[in-house]
Amino acid sequence: MADKIRVGFIGSGGIAVHHAIQLLTTAGDLGEIVALADPSEQSLAHMKEKRPDLANVPTFSDHRQMLAQVPMDAVEIHSPHNAHTQQILDSLDKGLHVLCEKPLSSTVADSRRVIAKRDETGKILMVSYQRHFQPMYRYIREQIQTGALGEVQTVVVMMAQEWLRATRGAWRQDPALSLGGQLNDSGSHLVDMFLWTTGLQAKKVYAEINNFDAKVDIDSTLTVRFTNGAIGNVTVLGNAPQGFWELFGVWGSKGSIIYDMLHGLRQQMFDQPEQNLEFPKPDNNADLNFLRAILGQEEIQVPPECGLRVSELTEAAWRSAAQGRAIEVSEM
Repeated sequence: MADKIRVGFIGSGGIAVHHAIQLLTTAGDLGEIVALADPSEQSLAHMKEKRPDLANVPTFSDHRQMLAQVPMDAVEIHSPHNAHTQQILDSLDKGLHVLCEKPLSSTVADSRRVIAKRDETGKILMVSYQRHFQPMYRYIREQIQTGALGEVQTVVVMMAQEWLRATRGAWRQDPALSLGGQLNDSGSHLVDMFLWTTGLQAKKVYAEINNFDAKVDIDSTLTVRFTNGAIGNVTVLGNAPQGFWELFGVWGSKGSIIYDMLHGLRQQMFDQPEQNLEFPKPDNNADLNFLRAILGQEEIQVPPECGLRVSELTEAAWRSAAQGRAIEVSEM
């Protein structure tokens, strides 16, 4: 390996610029971006405009050309959802470590394929779910894992976003490229937190979905029964007014935690006063963790198994809405 971890970017759109900033600022002493691949010349130009330090980095319209021609150690995948599976497989086959934007894949079968390839190659495969690094969600997970809340009984998560209007005409509402709507897009983060913080396994799900005038799901509400008997709800609203709002609540046999992004985190145990907690900004992120894991300095915080769990619940929800019945997640 070179002095710095050599990273190629597959996809140079909006989210890729964010990752480039994180990699070159918080992790710049560990890694460097050595090539960009994107079929859109406009996206490539936009990346170089935002990051002038990448002006001389070679660009490719096809990720396979980049993988064949540029020596590198790892790739980050920031492309539309339909391309993730093949790009992950191609990169792992080249002996590269992979950080992939969410979702890992849009089907359970493809999620299992890329995990099997990870096992075959022995390379790192990681999903870019940034909430794993946010202190409030790490605190919620810790409180559940240590038993501070007792047995988890109910979990409620909600997201409201102007997704329908903001993504109209873009690839995110083209089912051939996105393979699903908001539940599979920003809602994927919410489903991941629903499962990762609690450590619970979804047993069955009943879902209702509204597409409005779009070709993909916009508003979704999922009622979930977990294997331990707990119940939960995931509501993803894409037809909301301008802005973004998120709520996360967990109720257990000993107390509860509610995180409202507008009002912070509140924890209350039975027969005790409510606590209002504040948290610092994250001191880690997906790009930094990815590079540190390659160097053996720390474990990856978002293994692909998290992506598989999200795929299972998401695909089961789509099937439930289509068939009008509850779906056992084990059917996936």
